[in-house]
Amino acid sequence: MKLPDNLREQLKIPLGLLILENDVNKNNIQKHLPEKSYVITVGDRTTEKMIDFGLIPSLQIIDGQEKRIKRDMPDNFEVSTTLSCDNPAAEITIPSIETIKKAFGSQTPVRITVNGEEDLLVIPVCIHAPENSVVLYGQPNEGLVIVAITPEIRNKTQKLLDSME
Repeated sequence: MKLPDNLREQLKIPLGLLILENDVNKNNIQKHLPEKSYVITVGDRTTEKMIDFGLIPSLQIIDGQEKRIKRDMPDNFEVSTTLSCDNPAAEITIPSIETIKKAFGSQTPVRITVNGEEDLLVIPVCIHAPENSVVLYGQPNEGLVIVAITPEIRNKTQKLLDSME
């Protein structure tokens, strides 16, 4: 499914709480993570920050790039399950959605390495995440977005996915 031009502006609006870059620290993040929540990070920098803070995501989705520049993920953290999928830029593929669903049934922590681009995978993650999940992703040049998964968020992201071609 490809991202239509008319959705690009809408996707620039954070799905949840935006913590400005200067305010992103362990305490500001922890107070938005309910106890025993299933924490999901989408993005290399976001994942790396959480690991550096000692907040180990249950699911990490990375693509080996930051702002379209290749980067190495730190290897200071072991994952229990490693999955991968292909997902071209500005698209959400059915196999990537299936990989996300598989990840939710796998032993944590899980890392999905995306061949392509992971940004839009926030949408199917929000739809399929388990109860008590919190999704964290970077808002380019602004900060960190924290999304508590609620029925409203599931409905909103399902509508976004449905409007892709």
